[in-house]
Amino acid sequence: MILKVVIVEDEKHSRETLKSLLEEFCKEVQVIATASNVDEAVKVLSIFSPDVVFLDIELQSGVGFDVLEQIKEPNFEVIFTTAFEKYAIKAIKFSSLDYLLKPIDLDELQLAVEKARNRMDTSVYRQQIDNLMHSLTRESNRQEKICLATTAGMEFIAIEDIILCKADGSYTSFILKNKKSLLVSKHLKEYENLLVDQQFMRVHNSYLINLKEVKKYIKSDGGYIIMSNDMHVSLSPRKKDELLDVMRRM
Repeated sequence: MILKVVIVEDEKHSRETLKSLLEEFCKEVQVIATASNVDEAVKVLSIFSPDVVFLDIELQSGVGFDVLEQIKEPNFEVIFTTAFEKYAIKAIKFSSLDYLLKPIDLDELQLAVEKARNRMDTSVYRQQIDNLMHSLTRESNRQEKICLATTAGMEFIAIEDIILCKADGSYTSFILKNKKSLLVSKHLKEYENLLVDQQFMRVHNSYLINLKEVKKYIKSDGGYIIMSNDMHVSLSPRKKDELLDVMRRM
């Protein structure tokens, strides 16, 4: 199946480079249109029906998110591009959407294209975009939901419903308040980077906990934590003082 692509990028060189990479190195991809600013992008997307849009976050006439705000019924996948890893990238990751850092790596580009080709679920995509736009309009970095890609599909989980995250090899298990657990094929470190600003703390190589769900700290047996679901969590000795300090401040 030919994947129809629109590129939204304000720099001519970057626009042409991405077009060349897509057409030369990505199988069955056709760039059907390009745009260099917000108004142009909205017009192009109202005329064409792409499968995938490569959307630069920083445009001279605004930001890429301004384009999405003006598209009422998006039925395409979005792959964001940016030269800067700023707050918006965290919001994108919380929504489990794809982004590429410039200069764009060919392997990462090919992987993003194949993921978009295989995903193509517009109903889930709309939820992801809604989650992203809601996050970006908030006054603080506090997130309400995170989108997790499980074997069954995408699941939108309230941050406050997560009790802890547990490392399981190259996977991460999310333990939730409703006694449900979700297995996600990403390392715990990735979620530590996302959730550290949401009152979560890595207390052990295997555990990332929601500090609001800590029930007790037990000094004996080297020290461990009891969570709100009565689960016992190991505490790394080097994390003990930091945990106690954070809990006192909370």
